[in-house]
Amino acid sequence: QVQLVESGGGLVQPGGSLRLSCAASGGIFSSNSMYWYRQNPGKQRELVAAITAGGSTSYADSVKGRFTISRDNAKTTVYLQMNSLKSEDTAVYYCRWRDGKGDYWGQGTQVTVSS
Repeated sequence: QVQLVESGGGLVQPGGSLRLSCAASGGIFSSNSMYWYRQNPGKQRELVAAITAGGSTSYADSVKGRFTISRDNAKTTVYLQMNSLKSEDTAVYYCRWRDGKGDYWGQGTQVTVSS
């Protein structure tokens, strides 16, 4: 089955940058769309960015122009480059893989933006 492991989170100052990674195994990575979500306590989990198997991308309005999603099929890894970070970006970030066999989530990685 599919397994997803996020990494790259941490504490950064406003205006700083982080690069999140999601390493996938157990499926045909190159044939699936991949997604990044985020969630803060008391709020609904929201979609941040998505990338299709063909490389088309989409973003939440709140991160457009600041975040970039990409994938490396040879490494079976999806990335989220986050620039110009704001305090509002503080959340646990999750990687998602959904296909005909199931809906898979990583454990999440904490991103905290604070002075």
